[in-house]
Amino acid sequence: MTDLKNQTIGDFGEQWTAFRDNPDYYGSTDMLADIFGPLLSLDEIRGKAVADIGSGTGRIVNMLLAAGARRVVAVEPSAAMRVLKENTTSRADKIEYLEVPGDRLPPGLDLDYVVSMGVLHHIPEPAPVVRAAFNTLCPGGRCVVWLYGHEGNETYLAFALPLRKLTVLLPHRALVALSYVLEAALTVYIGLCRILPLPMRVYMRGVLAKFTRPIRRLAIYDQLNPAYAKYYRRAEAEALLSEAGFVDVQLYHRHGYSWTVSGMKPVSADAGTA
Repeated sequence: MTDLKNQTIGDFGEQWTAFRDNPDYYGSTDMLADIFGPLLSLDEIRGKAVADIGSGTGRIVNMLLAAGARRVVAVEPSAAMRVLKENTTSRADKIEYLEVPGDRLPPGLDLDYVVSMGVLHHIPEPAPVVRAAFNTLCPGGRCVVWLYGHEGNETYLAFALPLRKLTVLLPHRALVALSYVLEAALTVYIGLCRILPLPMRVYMRGVLAKFTRPIRRLAIYDQLNPAYAKYYRRAEAEALLSEAGFVDVQLYHRHGYSWTVSGMKPVSADAGTA
């Protein structure tokens, strides 16, 4: 598992060094609100201290600060840390950079929120990361994660999982070239979704159609590049937080294909399991 973990970190370091920009809707607070769904409003972020596990190029960090976060702890273990710092330099006075894996997030930071968007499903053993999030939150603080979902993705997975067996072995340049080819097909599919009730139509029209074509290529590369990816079923997504000691665990089936999950650290000192 350690080798797989290190390989995945290396994959993302290469990915985020190559795909550095977060333009338009992809980097907007509107998209952050879409990911949070009904579980967390942007108004609740204002004035709060937040950690972002797996900060990559700083996309979520900038979103959180644009939403009014008082302080953000940016956790990124890969070579993307350099890109993260470059992309957040104008707001660096509000950011604490930690170049460590998520399971080494220090305890006792007394944070209001810990978020992790699209990261835990790439970690072979995510439980230590979720426990670290629990231990660094203040009582009553919340952890919010976004995960690939299994339900609603069955048609896509029938195509993507066999393809991933090949693409995880491809060198960077070859995978970029394949992403160009698949993005052209995706753009046609998005157009068809405007007039036909095709699978994942809501997501295609509501999210991917708002991305620039380079970001669609990134979305494809992001699906096919990492050494490890898990598509969570509802019960697994809920257990990820509840087994770490979080209570009031709530789930949002975002666009019918992925899971946003929120859990609260109990207010009482003797509650929870972490």
